[in-house]
Amino acid sequence: MPWKVSDAMEVRARFVEDWRGGCWSLAELCRFYEVTRKTGYKWLERYEQGGIAALSDQSRAPRHHPNSVSEELEERIIGMRGQHPRWGARKIRALLEREGVGELAAVSTIGAILKRNGLTVARRRKARAQPNAAALPVAGGPNDCWSADFKGWFRTLDGVRCDPLTLSDVYSRFLLRCQAVRAADTLHAKPVMEAAFREYGLPRRMRTDNGPPFSSNGESGLTALSVWWIRLGIMPERIQPAHPEQNGRHERMHRTLKQETASPPGPNRRRQQERFDIFRLEYNEQRPHQALGQTPPAEHYEPSPRAYPERLAAIEYPSEWQVRRVSNGGQIRWHSERVFIAHALEWEQVGLQQIGDHYWKIQFSFYEIGVLDTRRLKILSPQRFQKRCERENGGK
Repeated sequence: MPWKVSDAMEVRARFVEDWRGGCWSLAELCRFYEVTRKTGYKWLERYEQGGIAALSDQSRAPRHHPNSVSEELEERIIGMRGQHPRWGARKIRALLEREGVGELAAVSTIGAILKRNGLTVARRRKARAQPNAAALPVAGGPNDCWSADFKGWFRTLDGVRCDPLTLSDVYSRFLLRCQAVRAADTLHAKPVMEAAFREYGLPRRMRTDNGPPFSSNGESGLTALSVWWIRLGIMPERIQPAHPEQNGRHERMHRTLKQETASPPGPNRRRQQERFDIFRLEYNEQRPHQALGQTPPAEHYEPSPRAYPERLAAIEYPSEWQVRRVSNGGQIRWHSERVFIAHALEWEQVGLQQIGDHYWKIQFSFYEIGVLDTRRLKILSPQRFQKRCERENGGK
């Protein structure tokens, strides 16, 4: 039929021409062209008003917008934004309302006006550290995995800030450290962890959230603290963002810790630390734990056979790998270009293994940092690289 094989404009022109020929009734013509009589009348009406050109597709946008903003109000909104460059649509509307403007616009309308006039800046997506791609492994015994976290700061009664740093063994729930420090950073966390390593030995993995000082927002997620762990042979392990239940045992201990030691807080940091010490002793040695058959954690924990080393061993890579030293800007040289890796790896050596025509896997010791795309000179996290491979292979 002509409707199926011809251009829409051409079909309408033929319809009008056949109608003017006088050999067809309108009903017969509409059946032949497979359109309703309402459509047929509409085409004829358009032809009578504007000729063949009027048969083209018409815009369906309304010609009249009863709720549109006047030019005067739009100019006033733009002027307010000029006076207050950091104000958004909500604040501008509130100011208009306070000034008693008769005509008001919705917040979304004001936002559209600002955007249409180039007065908004798209909000950058907040960077997040990449969690582990695979499911977190289950601890099969003591020191398979430790959990580390800061239990939210509070102030002692003398007004001094207190940041409790806690370390626990995931398998046995044994509370290795509960130490009040002055700030939640590497400077204050590292000595506490070093003391725990010297006393109990080294774990195989260290489970944390995605916040500092344990993790960064870079593709590698590395910080000075996690680089130190890797040098010691400890694998950093990060939970998914906004999923504290993946470290649920440690979080549950935190709730008990708060109830028994900080509600209300101690008079000062020294007395608060005394409360932490008493709690830790009772928690480990006396307090029955339901998941441990109503026995205390100390009955299920034993120190690690991996002793804390006096000196960090040198990192070695296979002879067929490329080895690059990271500069003080966190970059490596790739031919004549510089590629950013991570600030935390400054002056460390990384190994590169070719895994494709344009891809090189980058590792720091046993820790996989990501994959270097030599065409774009960009580092992809293992998760992003896997997704790219799936797209290039058609989702297979």
